Parts: sequence; C-alpha cells; structure tokens
Amino acid sequence: MPRRRIKSRTFDGVSPEIIQPKILLIRGQRVMLDKDLSSLYQVGTRDLNKAVTRNLERFPADFMFQLTSDELKNLMFHFGTSSWGGTRKRPRVFTEHGILMLSSVLKNRRAILMNIAIMRTFVRLRSMLASNQELSHKLNQLEQRIEKHDHHIKSIFEAIRDLLKEPELPRRRIGFH
Repeated sequence: MPRRRIKSRTFDGVSPEIIQPKILLIRGQRVMLDKDLSSLYQVGTRDLNKAVTRNLERFPADFMFQLTSDELKNLMFHFGTSSWGGTRKRPRVFTEHGILMLSSVLKNRRAILMNIAIMRTFVRLRSMLASNQELSHKLNQLEQRIEKHDHHIKSIFEAIRDLLKEPELPRRRIGFH
C-alpha cells in the first residue's frame, strides 16, 4: 500500500511562524534583513553580502537597498540592541523580488529550499492582508447600514413619543363670554 504524504504547516522544515516575524516594513515595502536571510540560509552574512556584491547587476534598487544611518538607529531602538555590539556596517535589506534573485546567486540546496519557504510566506501574508482589507470593507458597509437604521429608529421613537404625549385639552377661557 503506498504511503500517503501528509502536508505539514512547515515549508521544508521551517515553519512560517519563524519566517514571518523576520519580514519588516521599511520604506513602505516588506523586506528582510541580510542577517536574517543568512541565518535562514545557514551561510555567513559576510558570504551572502559578498555573493550579492559580485552580482550587483542582479539587484536593482527595487530588489535590494542599504539602510540609512537613521533607519539603522530606528531599527536598533525597535529591537533593543546596543549601539556598540552587533552590526558594524549598515545592513542590506531585500524585497520579495530580491530574495527571489538570491536563489540564483546562492547555489546551495538549503538556500533554494529556504527561498521557496520564504516565497510561500510572502504569498501567505499577501492573502492575509487581502482578507483583512475585505473584512474592513464589509465592516464599513455594515457601519453605514447601521447608521441609516439608527436614523430610522430615532424617527420611530420620536413618533411613538408624540403619540404617548397626553393630548392637550382646549383651555377654558377665563373671563366674560
């Protein structure tokens, strides 16, 4: 009897929960730092950056960019790292397309498998964002309907209050008739 392959929630041994927190939003783009990519690919950050430097024509500005000093300080503050330890150079960050291009630069099997896992995580994030936007749109529509209903309900209550008021009896005139 042939064995059935059970799909797991991991991509080639790495769960999306490990990759997803490493995806940052910088300059309005979802990116990953060179040090995070090198740890996933199990290569040194220096080796990864050397491979990129040898193939710079494959990495235009929309695939990869280097953080500014202010962005690096902000990132260090965000993650609570010390100013005298850790990175000595401004890190490179790679967009989704840059990460895809890394698979052609780094030739080891682990890099290829990790690229597939990272791409699947990006796709998963994109679908989550799309469903969140759809949910937000539906909530806005519901809110608008409720506001319309509120207006109608208020007018019904006003009409009921008018009906519940005691009718004013004509007053007797005082004086000579």
